[in-house]
Amino acid sequence: MSERLTKGVATVAQLAEFAAILDARSPGEFAEDHLPGAISCAVLSDEERVRVGTLYKQVSAFEAKKVGAALVARNIADHIERHFFDKPKSWRPLVYCWRGGKRSGAFVHILREIGWDAHRLDGGYKAWRRHVVAELAVLPQHFSFIVISGPTGSAKSRILEALARQGAQVLHLEELAAHKGSVLGRLPDAPQPSQKMFETKLFAALSGFDVSHPVYVEAESRRIGVLQLPDAVIAAIRAAPCLRVDARRPARADFLLRDYDYFVARPTWLIEQLGHLRRLQSNETLARWTALVEAGEFRALVEELLEQHYDPLYQRSQEKNYRHYESGGDAATFVADDLGPAAIDAIAAQILAG
Repeated sequence: MSERLTKGVATVAQLAEFAAILDARSPGEFAEDHLPGAISCAVLSDEERVRVGTLYKQVSAFEAKKVGAALVARNIADHIERHFFDKPKSWRPLVYCWRGGKRSGAFVHILREIGWDAHRLDGGYKAWRRHVVAELAVLPQHFSFIVISGPTGSAKSRILEALARQGAQVLHLEELAAHKGSVLGRLPDAPQPSQKMFETKLFAALSGFDVSHPVYVEAESRRIGVLQLPDAVIAAIRAAPCLRVDARRPARADFLLRDYDYFVARPTWLIEQLGHLRRLQSNETLARWTALVEAGEFRALVEELLEQHYDPLYQRSQEKNYRHYESGGDAATFVADDLGPAAIDAIAAQILAG
């Protein structure tokens, strides 16, 4: 055991040595981002944190500390009674706050006084965040990525999921970002994570891969909804070899009608999303697409979107950003007239068969 650990302080490198990771920050801080697997055990609520901070600035540090100490003690007692009474003496939790200071220090002091071998994270969440940023700058270069490309509606995400079911390593960026990638890719009732949370999830996914095996990933632009891929990640993906799914437009339209079926139940929301195309399409075109939605002509809408918007945009983007994608280049092609579940599984099997 290191000297630092014996003093009740641990580093990011020692996270795996603990039975639980407790986040002592406020619920709002936790929601923005937190260590993987951490449990929210706020010693101050969002409102209490504002109250103490206001006292500190407007009255005095002494008055703020008095109020803060009472609130922190009360909240820690509540966490112990509600969540930790059944923990044995051998339980070893790690506690962190923003900088690894007063909030986690108070929590750890009480836990250690009880008899648990609790430690606080040196540097707190800020140390974790620095670790994530540093690792995302170097980790991607260690992997052999294989990019699944193809125009919108080629079932690339579902092919990735089929590859994962068949044992392949998959980096599912759209799943991590809670977004389907296109201008109409926003998911209903599923907000995207913060940029920091997205990067934490991305780091966790990359950390779990075996560098001796390839990692399959979808061809993505730098931005997925409101989120941005780190420079090293997008650079590694764009330099990787591509596999191209060549699905016929009717099959792609069928797939999109299934995969975006929630639009049928939310026509008003779909019309709002089409508004994001205003700078890319004429008012006349958008009016026609709105009329198709209002008339329930969803297949006609999908076919027009593919022909007039997505296909030209995707072709330009891929040829510009993915050097192995060009027609006549070295991208292996998988032709598909059907993108149903069985066909998607078959494409994944063909990919893995080489």
